[in-house]
Amino acid sequence: MRAALGLVEAIGLTTAITALDAAGKAADVKLVGYEKVIGAGKAVSVTVHIAGEVAAVKASVEAAVAAASKVGTVLSHHVIPRPHEEVDLIIQAFEKKAKKKIVKEQPKESKTKQNKQSKNKKKEE
Repeated sequence: MRAALGLVEAIGLTTAITALDAAGKAADVKLVGYEKVIGAGKAVSVTVHIAGEVAAVKASVEAAVAAASKVGTVLSHHVIPRPHEEVDLIIQAFEKKAKKKIVKEQPKESKTKQNKQSKNKKKEE
């Protein structure tokens, strides 16, 4: 990767999503993963992992912390500029895990609708 990895750990899903929204709006970064931890600060914490160019990640993390602090509690945040190649392996694992979670967590109802829509398109053709 040789770019940067940004981490923002917040209490609660709402705070984490607010942080991610602000990070994405502040600069050109991408979500590479997230982790839920039960029991951090006697609550559920969500750590958001973002990646991109060093300056973009720094700006995004600053914006994320500012926005999330207005909604809830930010436990920690950190930017790792140009991480070591070994850290890239962890980032790739985050990306794979996040993609699997997103596919797995899609509501069954939306999957059924997608299947019906694709069948209807085939019939029209």
